[in-house]
Amino acid sequence: MTERAFLIALDTGEYDAEVSMNELCELAKTGGAEVVSFAIQKRPTPVAATYLGKGMLEEIAAFCEHNDIDLIISDDELSPVQIRNIEDITATRTIDRTTLILDIFAARARSSEGKLQVELAQLKYSLPRLGGKGTALSRLGGGIGTRGPGETKLETDRRHIRHRIDVLKRELKQVEQRRTRMHERRRKNGALCVAIVGYTNAGKSTLMNRLTNAGVLQEDKLFATLDPTARRLTLPDGTEIMLIDTVGLVRRLPHQLVDAFRSTLEEAVWADVILNVCDASSEECAEHIEVTQALLHELGADGKPIINVLNKCDKATALDFGFFENSVKISALTGEGIDSLLDAIAAALPQSRKRLTLLLPFDKLSLAVAARKGTVHREEYTENGLLLDVTVDTQLLPPLFDYIIG
Repeated sequence: MTERAFLIALDTGEYDAEVSMNELCELAKTGGAEVVSFAIQKRPTPVAATYLGKGMLEEIAAFCEHNDIDLIISDDELSPVQIRNIEDITATRTIDRTTLILDIFAARARSSEGKLQVELAQLKYSLPRLGGKGTALSRLGGGIGTRGPGETKLETDRRHIRHRIDVLKRELKQVEQRRTRMHERRRKNGALCVAIVGYTNAGKSTLMNRLTNAGVLQEDKLFATLDPTARRLTLPDGTEIMLIDTVGLVRRLPHQLVDAFRSTLEEAVWADVILNVCDASSEECAEHIEVTQALLHELGADGKPIINVLNKCDKATALDFGFFENSVKISALTGEGIDSLLDAIAAALPQSRKRLTLLLPFDKLSLAVAARKGTVHREEYTENGLLLDVTVDTQLLPPLFDYIIG
């Protein structure tokens, strides 16, 4: 059953409250709620006990009663006391932005690693709130904010939750160690990696499918996919890379999720090139890029080559593309600009491969074995020997130097 939701927010001047409210609306829809209406109150600071002013809450209470509202969602993180007081005044179940995002992640996680990460984030968030939530943890249902530890740990206490957190941390530590060993093997084997990062619903999965036929879920929803996907991609110059899709981002992503998904997000740290994908048709395109860049800085990915991929350019109208440095305009849906993107990736990669023309005398044909370890674009026997047009790793060049003709 779809829950009817009323959204609330404070405009303190710290950020654009209307833009953030629009994003909260999309999050609520993604979580399965029907957004009936919303209210934004201008105040310099939140009310310590009730978040919004009491008068505003009384108006909201009347609206909820007359419009069959099931749920109030706050755009800011609420304390247990604030949640209890809002519920007492409005007689309506209340959750905050963090709970909503955690709930969406709980519904979307598919892999065992993803489920571990989400459960850890939920437990970390619920632990300090056990004392103030009253009966909230005992509520059952199929709607927003009811999945995960809230419905499976009705009688648990802090000691049991802390124990479960310790278990999850150990399991995720093992996952992180396996991921680190995998990255080290890739690096040892000379594999080149390109990570796709960016705001949620910017078209990362569509781009992944366009480039590699990966079959990743594509939906016009926030956080359609959570689990990283890696696929091999051959660039036009013959260079083979590993293309990795990562979890999407939003403004003020709960720090519990950043911590829990750190091993997944750190795919960008190991990558040789980062594709920062954004929705070029969105008025907040520039801000979305900044949100991603801030997280990359937090993860320690500074100094990596970053290509700003302006997706959905076929829908963009008034955006000034000149604002973005090192950017490529594409449409992952139609394929427009994909060739330019592939060229940009090849140019940004560490130059470990080189395209050249070789003429190997017939008594040196054994050297063709090394040349063929690269990508052979053309091969032809002539009266003077074997003519090869190849792209090879620079480490294979020394024995071939004397036979390079172009």
